[in-house]
Amino acid sequence: MTVGIVRDNISIVLQRPRYPENIGSAARAMCNMGFTRLIVVDPGIWDDARIRRLATHTAGDVVDRIQRFSSLEAALAPFGHVVGTTARLGEQRPVIKSPEFLARGLIPIAHNNPVAILFGPEDRGLTNEDLKHCHQLVNIPTVDFSSLNLAQAVMIICYCLATADQAEPKPLTPRLAKRVELDQMYGELTAALMEIGYVNPQNPDYWMVRIRRFFTRLSLRAGEVSIVRGICRQIQRYGARRYTEGQRHGKPIDKG
Repeated sequence: MTVGIVRDNISIVLQRPRYPENIGSAARAMCNMGFTRLIVVDPGIWDDARIRRLATHTAGDVVDRIQRFSSLEAALAPFGHVVGTTARLGEQRPVIKSPEFLARGLIPIAHNNPVAILFGPEDRGLTNEDLKHCHQLVNIPTVDFSSLNLAQAVMIICYCLATADQAEPKPLTPRLAKRVELDQMYGELTAALMEIGYVNPQNPDYWMVRIRRFFTRLSLRAGEVSIVRGICRQIQRYGARRYTEGQRHGKPIDKG
């Protein structure tokens, strides 16, 4: 098993990069390590000439293939596994892995699943809302000064992926649920849990953050997501049927 086989299944995603030069430098770093798939979401400034100046002629093909999106949800929709990069640690940023450890675990996943490595804006990084889309987080250890240039961070992650030790190949990971499938499941799950009174409609995120973390640890497959969504739909159908029966018999049932 070699990393070269999976390079085309790994994309670098830049969320709201502020400067064209950083996009170009990130493209060059990717090219150095043999990665070609770059996605840019809602850039602050898009200036092709400034991007290419820093990318240099060598990374021109990476720039030519850049995909641009206006929203992170749309950009991540087709991916089966999303890794978020973060310099900040805290209660809402669990399951932190080092780049080397991350790389060794990602190679088996990337054989059968499109993988995205997500980087945040240069000035503040990814928000907690952005991180809801991530299956796991990676932190690049630094000493004292934790802020890395965007291209430097991209280079470190790509280098670790390119040099991941595959002396003891791991079993390949089967096709996982894509981001869009998971988001649809979470939407239906939220509605179903509010229907039965488990989640407070005024603050559903309080419990849903914990539920998301639970399902993220399971690395759900597409078929498993379908099962959860089917259960949610049945809960809502049952609630609607009971409400209708109560109305028919003159005994309204509280749906809240």
